[in-house]
Amino acid sequence: MQAFPISDSSPIEHSAELPSSADVVVIGAGVVGVCTALFLARAGAKVLLLEKGRVAGEQSSRNWGWIRVTGRDLAEVPIALEAQELWKSLAEQVQGDIGLAQKGVAYLADTEADLKEFGHWLKGAKPLGVTSQILDAAATQALIPTAERDWKGAMWTPTDMRAEPFVAVPAIARLAAQEGALIREACAVRAIETEAGRVSAVVSEHGRIATNAVVLAGGAWSSLLLRKHGISLPQLSVRSTAGRTTPGLEVFSGNAVDGRVAFRRRADGGYTIAQEVRCDLYIGPDAFRALRYFVRSLLRRPAPVSYRLAAPNGYPDSWTVQRNWRADQPSPFEKIRVLNPPPNQGAISKALAFFRQTFPDMAETELVQAWAGMIDFMPDMVPVVDQVAAMPGLTVATGMTGHGFGIGPAFGRIAADLVLGKAPGHDMHRFRFARFSDGSRLRPGPGL
Repeated sequence: MQAFPISDSSPIEHSAELPSSADVVVIGAGVVGVCTALFLARAGAKVLLLEKGRVAGEQSSRNWGWIRVTGRDLAEVPIALEAQELWKSLAEQVQGDIGLAQKGVAYLADTEADLKEFGHWLKGAKPLGVTSQILDAAATQALIPTAERDWKGAMWTPTDMRAEPFVAVPAIARLAAQEGALIREACAVRAIETEAGRVSAVVSEHGRIATNAVVLAGGAWSSLLLRKHGISLPQLSVRSTAGRTTPGLEVFSGNAVDGRVAFRRRADGGYTIAQEVRCDLYIGPDAFRALRYFVRSLLRRPAPVSYRLAAPNGYPDSWTVQRNWRADQPSPFEKIRVLNPPPNQGAISKALAFFRQTFPDMAETELVQAWAGMIDFMPDMVPVVDQVAAMPGLTVATGMTGHGFGIGPAFGRIAADLVLGKAPGHDMHRFRFARFSDGSRLRPGPGL
């Protein structure tokens, strides 16, 4: 089994020979890109998936592993419900166990205000078919009886799920390859070529591939590639830290989060833990460019973000990263194959302390490993999944804002259908690319 975290020194598993042409080239082999390639291959398209580093090397393997409907933007709820059904079918189709388990998600209320916010979300989401319910303090205690916390209640969704990210996404990539998708790791895309204004080819570090359709699913790197082509997208990336503990008692079989710590049972008997949703923003040029888009969200709900003065060299929004380059020269995507930020040790230490305080029976629990990933996020907290009018033939699926792993299969299916000219099956207005330039007022999604 692949060692974790995946890095640029991890073995290369996919090394397909580059074709001279493809019907579609997908850039980025995270969960969305991998699923896009899978559904395109199933539709009979000749699809090439290019990844500068390794499949699932970045946030798609570094997340909490939750597959939830709970707390999502209402426009995402139907897509998240579809994704859960897709996860069930994919788990049966891939080789090996991806740790898929339907054990539920609990949002735990520290205050009456938390409960009120949960209730407000549920009022809008209930007609969409969610199974979520509000629990009072007694029912919450019964749900997690070993906890030494006086929660005011909870929002509980028994049908939400989890899986093991760094196992699941590579398994889906193998399935896509079996079904005809060509996958090449350690092969960065340097540029997208156009002819008469529309996509005509991609130029990779190992050669040019003619194509009329490109899907950009580059996560934290997406806006950098777009900017090279004169396309502006106010996407930033933040560092999120998580860790895994030694195996221990099953204090709760599902996934849960309160104002201090998030935790979920792992297939190895330990727990993945994180300090609620706290993260770190490295301030760079894009942060200043995008500030006007983020102001309303920040005023509405101050983000639990620690601000860092500068990103390390080579990061997508570092002060030193190259923002314009020639297609026949090495690009920034080749300098950092896998974005592997150091974890925030203070944050993960607090998470472990909070976990132990919540569950005294786990007082001897130790941290086995900590890691971090860079989450691509948008000002209104919802993704961009749309075709780009400024470059016909380009579809963008990025800015998953920490939701990508769970919802990825459905957005991959949608991106594939957009490329093929099929109806996406959902109202995609909320996820349109043009919302940042069409004069409409951005509406921040729920901060749940």
